[in-house]
Amino acid sequence: MTFKEEIQRRRTFGIISHPDAGKTTLTEKLLLYGGAIHVAGAVKSNKIKKTATSDFMEIEKQRGISVATSVMGFEYNGYKINILDTPGHQDFAEDTYRTLTAVDSVIIVIDAAKGVEAQTRKLMEVCRMRNTPVIVFVNKMDRPSRDPFDILDEIEEELKIEVRPLSWPIGNGTDFKGVYNLHEENLYLFHPNKQTIEEGISLKLSDSKLEEEIGESLAGTLREELELVTGVYPEFRKDEYLAGKLAPVFFGSALNNFGVRELLHCFLEIAPSPRPSHAEEREVKPDEEKFSGFVFKIHANMDPNHRNRIAFVKICSGHFKRNTNYKHVRLGKLMKFSSPTAFMAEKKSIIDEAFPGDIIGIPDSGNFKIGDSLSEGENLNFKGLPSFSPELFRYIENADPMKSKQLAKGIDQLMDEGVAQLFVSQFNGRKIIGTVGALQFEVIQYRLLHEYGASCRYEPINLYKACWIESQDSAELEDFKKRKHQYMAKDKFGRDVFLADSAYMLDMARENYKNIRFHFTSEF
Repeated sequence: MTFKEEIQRRRTFGIISHPDAGKTTLTEKLLLYGGAIHVAGAVKSNKIKKTATSDFMEIEKQRGISVATSVMGFEYNGYKINILDTPGHQDFAEDTYRTLTAVDSVIIVIDAAKGVEAQTRKLMEVCRMRNTPVIVFVNKMDRPSRDPFDILDEIEEELKIEVRPLSWPIGNGTDFKGVYNLHEENLYLFHPNKQTIEEGISLKLSDSKLEEEIGESLAGTLREELELVTGVYPEFRKDEYLAGKLAPVFFGSALNNFGVRELLHCFLEIAPSPRPSHAEEREVKPDEEKFSGFVFKIHANMDPNHRNRIAFVKICSGHFKRNTNYKHVRLGKLMKFSSPTAFMAEKKSIIDEAFPGDIIGIPDSGNFKIGDSLSEGENLNFKGLPSFSPELFRYIENADPMKSKQLAKGIDQLMDEGVAQLFVSQFNGRKIIGTVGALQFEVIQYRLLHEYGASCRYEPINLYKACWIESQDSAELEDFKKRKHQYMAKDKFGRDVFLADSAYMLDMARENYKNIRFHFTSEF
């Protein structure tokens, strides 16, 4: 297979949603088609409880939520599919924002009863900023749900994107009979709790066999609704979808493996192969001969038994080869990687090569941070991987003096992952953890104890916002730092950070020091 053919068969996408919408179950079913796993859905009973393959951290299994992005890849129908299963909980939105820089398209999962929720709205804004193509899957149609036209209206209004249904539900809840696939003109009948995958029945809407399959009343209703769909919603246009202006919509039930295959087949047909990446220096196209890529995520202790740390790299261009020297742009030195890996959740296998669109893992001993670039010599700095200004703060203290080394190492490595940020107060030298969500404090405490054997405790601190400061006027900057000494801190990279204790204080500082720039993301 030629280099260009390898690129064309790549499909890299993220799955995003509110945590209750059933995103993880959809991920499971998609993986099932690749023969990657054999867990047929989330099974919960008194005797057996299986957790999602994509949720491999112990705390994820205990809490039943995703707290870290999982990377999974598999082959299907001649395509190489890379899935990035993102945290749905709003407290981990920062990880999701960064992950969206590494995908070429997105599947949004929406609960048929609850509709669009706040977290989904925020994530859609990130997709819109990058013109990322979006497909919507309306899940849980086998449960009592809202009218599909109401759901479509809400998607258009809340997500600010045109929609076009490519499948249409027949009934809902206990009356859910199946879906009609407008894209393929097939009828798929629903059989609850059935894990086998059945072929659709090829039927035109005018075919009299439709009445035989679903009954006269439902057939009449289906024809009326689809006539309305055709009249109200724009024709599906692939170029509009690829530009991020039109979202095809599918209906189904992921738990019952219904509607997922139709989604997957259409996705493979219309979704983009790897797209150009934007660096500060220029646009990088995937079919360029020379290799380039960037680190969008770091994960410590993928295997707690070996205390290993993995840097996740999205390949942007060229042909990555194992045991080849590549330039670490920030450090300005050549590095060789003997054991790059491909992922299936916590399972990983060493690979010899990878192509644009692929996500690979590189064992890391502390050389990488989020946003770092690799290349065949060119200085490229890829954009769009910021850390966000934290809004919640706690002092972090060692609860076990005998484990101070372990605590220091644990904090250092977890902060590199980008789950939170560490600031050292210039006033009293104490360490402050800043996060964008309260649940992150619990995750950090849990992981420090269970992965590093270090106990910590938190103490309250009353702060409103952290922002990075810089100025061309060194005298004014020094004056500001002296006057605000008790509110100044250094971040992990030694940059000046202003810790404002109220919105009023921050506004006054910006008003009084016109030559100082206050940044609310670390990418400046």
